Amino acid sequence: MLGTAAVHPAASQGLSQGPGGEKAIEGIVGDSDIRQEETTASAEESRVLAAIDKTADNISTVRKLTAARQVDIVFLADAVPSEGGPPPAIERKLKEHQSDVLVLRQEVEGNALLFHAIDSKRVMMKDILAVEFPDPETVIVYAASRPAG
Repeated sequence: MLGTAAVHPAASQGLSQGPGGEKAIEGIVGDSDIRQEETTASAEESRVLAAIDKTADNISTVRKLTAARQVDIVFLADAVPSEGGPPPAIERKLKEHQSDVLVLRQEVEGNALLFHAIDSKRVMMKDILAVEFPDPETVIVYAASRPAG
């Protein structure tokens, strides 16, 4: 599995603590519909591979993203370390694009909208495998994780 990204400064300061913290987060996330789906990396393999291949391009899109109609968090339960990690084809692709994936994670962490969207679903930065933009108003985040709770 790839290395972890540094802790987001806002996360270490407990952004949601204190008066107005939740309202501040709501202001950042805005009207974005944050959805989650649980599936398997095997079922989504072709989409995840394509998204990893586009990581270098998606870094720029993440940097510029300030609003989204919808953010989908796709939990790939069979890709978690306790299940052996991502399937071999995805693992190879992650290694091939390792430096870009690390930069992508840093950019997601630095993007207030995406940071709070994935944080609301308790996804760790190290678990992000890829990000996909099927249209200009939709973001899909693939994570080697299971939904909280």
